[in-house]
Amino acid sequence: MPTGAMTAAPATAHGHGTLAVVSVAQFLIALDYSIIYIALPSIAADLGLDPALAQWVVSAYGVLFAGFLVLGGRLADRLGARRLFVLAVTAFGLAGVAGGAAGDGALLLAARAGQGLGAALLQPAVLALIGTTFPAGPERGRALAVWGSVGASGLAAGAVLGGLLTTASWRLTFFVNAPVVLLCVLGAVLWAAPARDHAPGGRVPVTAAALGTGAVLTLVLGLTLAADHGWGSPATLGALALALALLTGFIRNERATHDGPAERTPDEHTSRDVPDGRTPRGVLIEPVLRRIPSLRIGAAATALYMASVGSEFYLLTLLLQTAEGHTPLQAGLAFLPLALMVTAGNTAAGRAVRRARPAAVLLCGFAAAAAGLLWIALSLHGGSYAADLLPGILLSGFGHGVIYSAMFILGTRDVPAAHQGTAGALLTTSQYLAGALTLAVLTLVLGPSPGHAEFRAAFLVTATAAGAGLLLAVTRPSSPEVAEGDTVRTG
Repeated sequence: MPTGAMTAAPATAHGHGTLAVVSVAQFLIALDYSIIYIALPSIAADLGLDPALAQWVVSAYGVLFAGFLVLGGRLADRLGARRLFVLAVTAFGLAGVAGGAAGDGALLLAARAGQGLGAALLQPAVLALIGTTFPAGPERGRALAVWGSVGASGLAAGAVLGGLLTTASWRLTFFVNAPVVLLCVLGAVLWAAPARDHAPGGRVPVTAAALGTGAVLTLVLGLTLAADHGWGSPATLGALALALALLTGFIRNERATHDGPAERTPDEHTSRDVPDGRTPRGVLIEPVLRRIPSLRIGAAATALYMASVGSEFYLLTLLLQTAEGHTPLQAGLAFLPLALMVTAGNTAAGRAVRRARPAAVLLCGFAAAAAGLLWIALSLHGGSYAADLLPGILLSGFGHGVIYSAMFILGTRDVPAAHQGTAGALLTTSQYLAGALTLAVLTLVLGPSPGHAEFRAAFLVTATAAGAGLLLAVTRPSSPEVAEGDTVRTG
């Protein structure tokens, strides 16, 4: 093993404490993404936001989150996961307090953007802490299952808490973060190990980060504008054209730096792109990560997850409040069965990965998700929540939980410990970019005044995405393939 190479240490009492802290932090990230949906009408009415501007209460968070994830991953690998975790969760909490106290739309949108940026730095730090605390194999699989169970339930719990808190005041949906953030900071200081959680030396490639982040930001902006103003509007076309230009520049930069100066990285691999196991200095996504099949499959799985059950919260919220006429509280309570089944699915996935390959577990999750979403699509003609919607909600919720755990276990399985932060960021970037694209597509499918026919078509879109995930899991490579000359150890 080269000097400075890192592997995850066996789990200890401190490891279990770290797992508890990062699980709560992940719950917070997921909660804040979904809690706004039910609160959004009350926010818009109170602050006088028109529909186009109100959309940015959600989009400001998602755009900054997706745009800075990969940079956050590199910072986690370079600065240390614990250090970045404390800084990021503190910034996230302060932005949440600012959002709750906002007196106008501009301040609220700025606070939501701050939360998104904090989450973009926090998410990779969370995954890096797991990757460097628990060795690859059963220990990491169990840790990711626990983390996934808590985190995935946060998406569903956001809808439930959004309804409950909004009944009193929408500002509580922001203030609720503060005490949880304090616990996360205290727990990280007490339990997370600082000595083995980062790669010493090296620089974060600023040019590559700026190009990649700019491409993501403008792409998500273009998709949001398409949902608001149509695909043919000058603003949409301009944003998408700029995204394409920045993406082209990012790809050219990544390729060009292969011929430039390189720096040695203390990883458990030897790159064939540059001599002596050194990584090109300007690269954002390091070559070894591009050649790990399980990471590529995991990224595709996270995208299809968000395009299927990850978008179910949005559709159900609109269906229950717009088409069915439920109050925010009633709509929130209707999500309780979904939240319970997400947790049950995560628990089942954690047990299953001890006996079966993660890809097989992922296949079962997508199969359950596709069946549940298809059930909802075909039962929308009925008028009973319990008889018509609930069976599909239970089935898709279980599949949601299984997928959420399995896709991260599979995606990070063969990644060296020094790159866990970047790998986790790539997986989550794929997830939320797919979410933005899917939201734009679903908005177009639903139209301005959706009825049951439009909702049926929208749920069929999500069911199709789940079916594509099933096919992905069926056709995945049977074993890791590493480029000749590379060695990737998994623990």
